[in-house]
Amino acid sequence: MSETLIPNIIEFMAAVDPFDKLTPKTLRDVAGMITIRYFGKGEVIDLQESDQLYLLRTGAVEQRNLDGTLRARLAAEDFFGFSRLTQAETNTASDPYTITVIEDALIYCLPINALLLKLKDQPDALAHFGSHAQSRLQSGLNVVWSQHEKGLFFKPIIDVLNSQIVLVESTQTIQAVAKAMRVNANSSCAFIMQNNQFVGLITDKDMTKRVVAEGIPTTEMITAVMTENPYSVKRGDLVITAAALMMQHGIKNIPVVDNGIPIGLITPSDLVQNHRIQAIFLIDKINKIERLEQLAKLTIERQAIFEALVEAKVAIGVIGQVMAMIMDAYNRRLVVMAEVYLGAAPCDYCWIVAGSHARNEVHMLSDQDHGLILADNATEADKVYFHHLAMYVSKGMALCGYELCSGRFMAVTHKWCQPLAVWKTYYQKWAINPEYDLLLEMSVFLDSRYITGNPQLVNDLQACMCQQLVHNARVISALARNALLQKPPLSIFRNWVLVKEGENANTLDIKSAALSIIVNLVRVQYLQLIAQLFTTDGAVVYKANTEERLQLLLEHKVINEATFKDLLGAFQFISQIRYSHQLQALQQGKIPNNHINPNAFNSFERTHLRETFKLVTSYQEIMKMKFC
Repeated sequence: MSETLIPNIIEFMAAVDPFDKLTPKTLRDVAGMITIRYFGKGEVIDLQESDQLYLLRTGAVEQRNLDGTLRARLAAEDFFGFSRLTQAETNTASDPYTITVIEDALIYCLPINALLLKLKDQPDALAHFGSHAQSRLQSGLNVVWSQHEKGLFFKPIIDVLNSQIVLVESTQTIQAVAKAMRVNANSSCAFIMQNNQFVGLITDKDMTKRVVAEGIPTTEMITAVMTENPYSVKRGDLVITAAALMMQHGIKNIPVVDNGIPIGLITPSDLVQNHRIQAIFLIDKINKIERLEQLAKLTIERQAIFEALVEAKVAIGVIGQVMAMIMDAYNRRLVVMAEVYLGAAPCDYCWIVAGSHARNEVHMLSDQDHGLILADNATEADKVYFHHLAMYVSKGMALCGYELCSGRFMAVTHKWCQPLAVWKTYYQKWAINPEYDLLLEMSVFLDSRYITGNPQLVNDLQACMCQQLVHNARVISALARNALLQKPPLSIFRNWVLVKEGENANTLDIKSAALSIIVNLVRVQYLQLIAQLFTTDGAVVYKANTEERLQLLLEHKVINEATFKDLLGAFQFISQIRYSHQLQALQQGKIPNNHINPNAFNSFERTHLRETFKLVTSYQEIMKMKFC
């Protein structure tokens, strides 16, 4: 090793766990052991006879099992070669796998035996290189999930919640509540109720910090120290939703609430301590990132999670929801980073997302659709601030792999960064004249969802939107006609109707061919239902997800069970085709798209796609008679 290179190596390794734990002398000695090797994209690294541990300085490699399934994808600061360490310790053979370079890589090679000998007096560092060390290194992304892990995190919360909870009244004293927690269920928290509604939460740690430490008399009412309106989940939410809330907000007790009544509790001991899922760890990493370039480096982990979800045949709705949670985390973190960079926001605001992101139907091609709702007291100077904030977030999302919207439906566009009153006029204008460009704008922002800021702003806007839909047959009809413009790509002779020209000639556009049609037509019927519910209830909980909308249409008898099963099956089957196509592109190092060569379909896929397209065509005919 050239002495001139060692200072540079030491500087790099000093920031890599576990070398950051070494004494300067030991780190210098370890750096002197290194052999530097360069591998070009596509090269396969043979580990069969290797006695080396590999540390990636630059570039990326991919580990795959012999059956071709993805084992892990590694980038700068990641290690591989642990199988030799495990073999040496346990005298057993490890599962074979291949290592392929997917980005030109500069790699530091460390002799295993010499490294272990050098670290024998440094147990904290040595522990990272013992048996199963790879599973403990957060930097190594293992995307092979066990059936138990998938079963736990993708279950509905109702299946795993702790139903032993303590309910107390808001009129009770702190002392009475503490006694109830001890006597009734020896619980770590209590749910405070008022007029049969859940209004707050108190934990044993809150009792210590807010009561004992502050010297609050225990004769005070519990409402003086409780957490008001805590984050909560519903019985049908996925367990991963609760785990993500814990990571995002640093909380340890998540109430499970059903129609305002607590029915259980989710705690970290139920989830994270004994189970591992990479989506949760990625969200945790995102929430702790301080610099934009660090955030952008996590893109490869997001891709690996998508690949693992698709390869594991996880339910379509779950894939979209998990990928949306990750996209949410990027979006929220960038807003926080923008405020750190620009200073605190000058007035209330709400960041909303639209399109597939709002519907929790995110995939590897999902781009940015978003807007900023400002408080009505926002000044022109305030608008300048929020334009810069939107620029920061939009560029940051693009660096993290989320493309800018080609139609400019983004908060960085002045039209979509406006006070609440202006947003309301948009919906009023769309409702009066739902034609041409106005119809397109309305279609994008009919599916919107809160991300961060003051949620009351988006709640007020959605209430305004529902008011514009009540008794407005013209809007519903215009949206229906728009949804009927695109036809499934199947001729009367059951032949494929392909894209005729351009770089995607002779392919099927799986998005516009069927997915968009189903999404748009289901939305039309859902909006009509919302208008009816709004007139009777005065308020509704707006749903954007296509599968949830179908479920509501069934529950309110807008569609029968046969139609529900047909449409849900069609939506899920075509989504699976799209996900599988994107997965294959990623595995081949290509940029994924929605255009599929029909020759790539097997017999099963061809038959079921034709049947699905026929079903969509029949659904269009029904909707045409109903709304047009």
